[in-house]
Amino acid sequence: MEQEIAEFLHYIRVERGLAPNTIQSYQRDLKQYHLYVNQVEQVEALALIERQHVLQFLYYLKDQGKAETTVARMMAAVRAFHQFALRERLAERDPSVHVELPKASKRLPKVLSLAEVEALLEAPHGADAFSIRNRALLEALYATGMRVTELLSLTLSDTHLTMGFVRCIGKGNKERIIPLGRKATAAIEHYVKASRPILMKKQRHEVLFVNHHGKPLSRQGFWKVLKQLAAQARIEKELTPHTLRHSFATHLLENGADLRAVQEMLGHADISTTQIYTHVTKVRMRDVYAQYHPRA
Repeated sequence: MEQEIAEFLHYIRVERGLAPNTIQSYQRDLKQYHLYVNQVEQVEALALIERQHVLQFLYYLKDQGKAETTVARMMAAVRAFHQFALRERLAERDPSVHVELPKASKRLPKVLSLAEVEALLEAPHGADAFSIRNRALLEALYATGMRVTELLSLTLSDTHLTMGFVRCIGKGNKERIIPLGRKATAAIEHYVKASRPILMKKQRHEVLFVNHHGKPLSRQGFWKVLKQLAAQARIEKELTPHTLRHSFATHLLENGADLRAVQEMLGHADISTTQIYTHVTKVRMRDVYAQYHPRA
């Protein structure tokens, strides 16, 4: 079965263009599935896997005390693999077809309030090269709702400051155009003119955001910056780069933005993924009502 799994991983990497971390997740989950089927059920060939083996793997995961979200993710990987094997004629049947996948309970994304966002954006208030860069980083992330990997992949030619938009390459190598607000445009422009040339030193490349060596800023580097600025802003909530993406979407919808437009800006393939933010706004609306209505 190892060969078939290798072909499936090649397919999602090359033909579907999934992100490296997503591919690694599939690889880990299918490795565990293969080990279980091979060692516990003692089935070596893909063609010999039956529905009962898939079911037993599901029960095994639950017995191991795995979280609902983890079980749902791993079983989704198993199903995707078997569907691929059937479609590519690597197997004559799909043993997972009648196995009902567990439904992971949806957790509402954590968002910052407008006041918390303002405090975070004001945290890098210095005039040095790093403060200017950090301010541009945060303004760009909150203004566009990009994933952090998308933000850190931006090049100078992707930023059209006079037109007020950025060109973003997202999941599946799909391109989208995202508007930039006035403050984000001004912050990036100031960074490009006053900070980036200092940080670049002798480096020569087009990546927009760089570290102190002039090399492209990494995800780990951005995490470190965000944690420091969150502490300066005295934000006690758990804060990740994705929190600003969630806040971007929630604040747009709270102020009357069209759901389809938000979907386009976020780069969601399915609008149902974007709809979770409407639940967030409803929860926040209920909290405001409970706090301020005289007869709540």
